[in-house]
Amino acid sequence: MVLSRNAVYSALFLVLNFITVAIFYLILGAPFIAMSQITVYAGAIMVLFLFVIMLLGAEALAPTNVLPWQRPLAFSLAVILLVESVYLVISRAQTNAVIVAPDIAVNSMDNLRAMAMSLFNEFLLPFEVTSILLLVAMVGAIVLTKREKAGQK
Repeated sequence: MVLSRNAVYSALFLVLNFITVAIFYLILGAPFIAMSQITVYAGAIMVLFLFVIMLLGAEALAPTNVLPWQRPLAFSLAVILLVESVYLVISRAQTNAVIVAPDIAVNSMDNLRAMAMSLFNEFLLPFEVTSILLLVAMVGAIVLTKREKAGQK
C-alpha cells in the first residue's frame, strides 16, 4: 500500500489491509467487529476515499518541489515512532498479566450493549481521534490534488 505510486492502487491495497484485519478479528472470535470492519472501513470509507481520489484526478500526481525541512521532519518522526513501538513491545512483553475472557454471553444483546458503552465511555477519545484523522485524510487528499489555476502560482 505504501510503496504503490498510484493512489487508486494504494486505496485498493488499503481495502485488502482492512479485510486482513477483519480476518484477524474472526480468528480472535469477534465476528461482529470483523463484519463491522469490512462494512464500515472497507465498504463505506474506502468508497468515499476512492470517489475523492478519482473525482480530483489524484491517481497520477505531478512531481512537486519538496520543501527542505520535510525530509528531516519525516525522518525524525519515523525514528520517534520506531522507538515508541519498540518500547511498547518490550514493556508489554515483560508483563505477567493473564488475559481473562469477559463474563458476558457471546450472542446476547448485552454483549453489544456492553461493547457500545465501552466504546462511547472508555474509548470515546480514540474514537473521536479516529474520526478526525479520517477527516484530515480526506481534506489532505483534496489539498494535495488541488490544481493551480492557469497563470496563477
